[in-house]
This record gives sequence, structure tokens and C-alpha cells, in this order.
Amino acid sequence: VELVESGGGLVQAGGSLRLSCGASGNDFSIMGMNWYRQAPGKERELVATIIWSGGYTNYADSVKGRFTISRDNAKNTIYLQMNSLKPEDTAVYYCNAITAFRATMSNSWGQGTQVTVSS
Repeated sequence: VELVESGGGLVQAGGSLRLSCGASGNDFSIMGMNWYRQAPGKERELVATIIWSGGYTNYADSVKGRFTISRDNAKNTIYLQMNSLKPEDTAVYYCNAITAFRATMSNSWGQGTQVTVSS
């Protein structure tokens, strides 16, 4: 499964950005998708999760109320709407997908997209 992200960029504090991540490949089923981020010198952290069946979502405490994860089933795409951005949100954001093909589960990663929030 290939994941392609887009939507990163430079924004001032208080601004908004929307990230997109599309999954492509042959004969796979998406179980769930996640957004992670990694700031310089820090470990990669889980930001938001969406379970494909039912649309259950979960967020890191640091982004609750500001970020929204959503999905487009037909396009195998997820989005991360980021509002009220803060300088501490600056990081490379990675898309992650847990997929299944027959009896095999796979864990796929996107290439990452840079988000920079200026103060």
C-alpha cells in the first residue's frame, strides 16, 4: 500500500492547515489510519486515529479540540484539519495505515509533510 501526503506548509500561530493522505494499491482493506508527528529532537508521537469501520476517532490530548481527523471511504483518503495552530505543532507529519490483504496485515507509512507554525 502506498500512502501519499499533501497539505503541509508554513502558517502563523492561530492559523489553519489541512493535511491529506491517500492510500493506493491492489486488493487491500483499510482497518484504520493514523496521523503521527515528529518534531526535531523528539520521538514520533501519535496525533490522531480513525477506525475505518464505524469512523471511531481518537486524539492526543495536546490537539483535542483543535484537530479533526476525517475520512473519505470512496477515495481511501484521510484528512487532518488543524485549527488554532501553535508553534509547538511544528513537526513533520506522517500518515500511517493498517491494512489487510487476505490474512496478512500490513503497516504502511507516508513520506511525511512538514508543518511549520511561526509565532
